[in-house]
Amino acid sequence: MAEEYIEERAPGARPYPRTVFALEALLVVCVVVWVLDLQRSLFGLNLYTEQLLLAVLGFAIAICYLITPRRPAKWDLAGGGGGLVLCLYLAWRYPQLSTELTSRPLDGILMSAALCLLVCEGTRRMAGFSLVGFTLFGVVYALYGHYLPGIFQARPVEFTRLLVYLNLDTNALLGTSLQIAIIVIVPFILLGNVLGRCGGSEFFTDLARAWMGRYRGGSAKVAVVGSAFFGMISGSAVANVSAVGVVTIPLMKRSGFPAQIAAAIEAVGSTGGQLMPPVMGAAAFLMAEVLQVPYVQVMIAAIIPAFLYYLALFFQVDVEAAKRGITGESPERLPSARAVLKSGWYFPLPFALLVYALVAWNWQAEHAALLATAVLIGFSLVFGYKGERVPVKDVIKAIVSTGGTVVDLILICAVAGMFIGILNISGLAFGMTLQLLAVTGESLPMMLLLTAVMAILLGLGLPTVGVYIIMATLIAPALVKVGVAPMAAHMFLLYFGIMSMVTPPVALSAFAAANIAGSDVDKTGWTATRIGWAAYIVPFLFAVSPSLLMKGNPAVIVWAVITASLGIWLGTIGVVGFFYAPVPVLKRALFVIAGVLLLIPADMFAGAYLTDIAGLALGGALIARELRARKARVRA
Repeated sequence: MAEEYIEERAPGARPYPRTVFALEALLVVCVVVWVLDLQRSLFGLNLYTEQLLLAVLGFAIAICYLITPRRPAKWDLAGGGGGLVLCLYLAWRYPQLSTELTSRPLDGILMSAALCLLVCEGTRRMAGFSLVGFTLFGVVYALYGHYLPGIFQARPVEFTRLLVYLNLDTNALLGTSLQIAIIVIVPFILLGNVLGRCGGSEFFTDLARAWMGRYRGGSAKVAVVGSAFFGMISGSAVANVSAVGVVTIPLMKRSGFPAQIAAAIEAVGSTGGQLMPPVMGAAAFLMAEVLQVPYVQVMIAAIIPAFLYYLALFFQVDVEAAKRGITGESPERLPSARAVLKSGWYFPLPFALLVYALVAWNWQAEHAALLATAVLIGFSLVFGYKGERVPVKDVIKAIVSTGGTVVDLILICAVAGMFIGILNISGLAFGMTLQLLAVTGESLPMMLLLTAVMAILLGLGLPTVGVYIIMATLIAPALVKVGVAPMAAHMFLLYFGIMSMVTPPVALSAFAAANIAGSDVDKTGWTATRIGWAAYIVPFLFAVSPSLLMKGNPAVIVWAVITASLGIWLGTIGVVGFFYAPVPVLKRALFVIAGVLLLIPADMFAGAYLTDIAGLALGGALIARELRARKARVRA
């Protein structure tokens, strides 16, 4: 099987393929065995969770050092092999070491230093220097911050104590971030990998084409719906672009959309996958742990923001297509919805079971993910897709490839845990909260605006998980202090951390889409920012209105969704500048004003319902005027 797995890869694409294959397989097996508690039920082993984390981290370090260079040098081989041996040794000795760490034994100090260097270098290779740089700055602060004046003064800490604490303590590297990444997120990524290998991404794209392809701007609507479908189970913006964009971007270009607009639409659509229940992105699982709530509560809170996100994008592409006169595809070129559903009728079932297990059975997220994966594999092996059963070897390839997919996530969460440890041991988080309250004068609007800017700026150099962890630790307490509900505060941070994926100058999602479309990266990023304009407004609304996070009176929630939807539609007309005909500048401004008035939730402040009335009146008058003008043009 390893040979079959290796042969399909491009020659020279990866050195030491058999070794990497074995490491990836061992990583996945360790996680699945732990989640199913097989080490206890089959082998009678009572292990520390930290032992699992160290073993899996060792596999991730070894894979990282073997795959990042084209031709690993002796240093890479030594780093990968040394990291694996070190982590396995630490895992074996952890029960004894955990009782000795307070005395800081020499071997513990040396192994902590080696682990720190290997993890930081591995993270730099996989995700860039930004997160590592933040952490190194934090180390300097922890060591010398006690010389600073005022609220930024840190607690004094010795270097050896800091070193051991950051790398072997359960409040740092071996803490919540790494635990959630390995035990909870890996099973969901396994589910996504198996779905892609079994034809799920093709199924959802075909279904989107069957439903939306015939309508105005149908190719772009396929991109929106397909990205939403696939985003529900991938939780990764770049993976979403790669899986769906290779189909939808060429379709959009052929139908008449310029390359940069086609790429921008797919980038914005794919980025929303990190907000789309039931899987969402990796940061959502960390949010549930930080808030100490079941993951299902995060899912429920994300439903309306995700709906508004994709509704805004749908309106945007519809008006954009009308402006450019782009029609849908001819019906004979589109797949039949009945045929698509007949061929892949079982693909939605594992995800329905996933949600049911989370909501009705109150299962832990990782158990529900493995159940859904097992059901998906069973259906795929029995029924296949489009008349072709999935070979067992393809399923194995999908399972094993998960080990390589999660390497960057594991290393990022390990370094993020170190950063959290620095904040804990130095007291920086408390000082930052006080400073933010002082700078903003405890003003809620100022705090939200400053937080949004900080999240986007951090996202220019950090992955979403890194942005969320830093912001949740440093900024979330200040938001809660000025009156934002904890769930709303953390969802606000997650939302803006995700938007960095389409915000220049980095915009990783836009960059991936631009590569497929052959468009300019910078222009694609700015176009994506324009197309996703509503996504920069919605977080401010749910931060101060619990109704948009499924909190409160059902009637108020429904009204808030209706008015927000109308507001997004009117605002989109103003942004694009087209209804049935081009809209003059003054009317565009009025459309935007009407949209903003409707976007303000009725429970945002006392008398806020008046903004809905004003928005409805202004919007209704503008639409009526445009309809009369259209009738006059038709008669003429």
